[in-house]
Amino acid sequence: MTEQSSAPSEDDEEEFDLVQPPGFSHDLAEPPRGELVVTGRLVRASNATFLVADEANRKWVYKPVRGEAPLADFPIGTLGQREIAAHDLSRAVGYDCVPFTCRADGPFGPGSVQHWVDDAIDDLAALVLVDDVPADWFGMLVGADESDRDIALVHANHPRLRRLALFDLVTNNADRKGGHILHRPASDQVLGVDHGLTFNADPKLRTILWGWASEPFTSDEQHLLQRTLELAEDIVGPWLADDEIDALHERVTEALVRGTFPEPRDEGWRTIPWPPI
Repeated sequence: MTEQSSAPSEDDEEEFDLVQPPGFSHDLAEPPRGELVVTGRLVRASNATFLVADEANRKWVYKPVRGEAPLADFPIGTLGQREIAAHDLSRAVGYDCVPFTCRADGPFGPGSVQHWVDDAIDDLAALVLVDDVPADWFGMLVGADESDRDIALVHANHPRLRRLALFDLVTNNADRKGGHILHRPASDQVLGVDHGLTFNADPKLRTILWGWASEPFTSDEQHLLQRTLELAEDIVGPWLADDEIDALHERVTEALVRGTFPEPRDEGWRTIPWPPI
């Protein structure tokens, strides 16, 4: 292991304070109250996904297990568990990038429920004309639109978005597209949603957040990775298979040894999800 990725000393631990950043907001940190009532359906979702309200009139995104579409590379009935594992790890370690998520029984049986974030917008990633790339943004991909104009897939150089990119590395997220990134302008908090395709035992990182590829981890990021190794098994153990937990440890350990964000794979794996936004 390199000096950069070595475990922090006691002195380091005293100096380093993993304080929650401005905008840290688990303003809803308890399960739904009472019966869940369906108020709408998210029709663009790949799996059955509903907007529900509890007895306190709080809104949730509800994904019943019975509504999960079978996938060849993820065990059936486990996507909601991965959503919960992602939240629990984010909250316990300090990534602070997933809205409150838990297990609940709803109108269509057991599943995952996630706090509906009312005040979020999706302004940190976009498809723009090549000549209109915002200053200081990262360009990921260039293509053509239906009018044969050159367009670019871009994302912001935002510190909280970088934290989400680190979290995607840790969770092996196979589906980080622009629509799964929420920005809360009032607090400048960045949240990720739709973590059903995470924690696979095989490498599957597929994301639009490649802007920091090969950049060295900051000391803050190294501490988050070290803390992940310390806490992950206890936190995600109830939700993941043993080989997935082992792969998580290997992934984070390799990242610490490497000391940098990964580069896109080049051996035939599509590294950007479709659609990207």
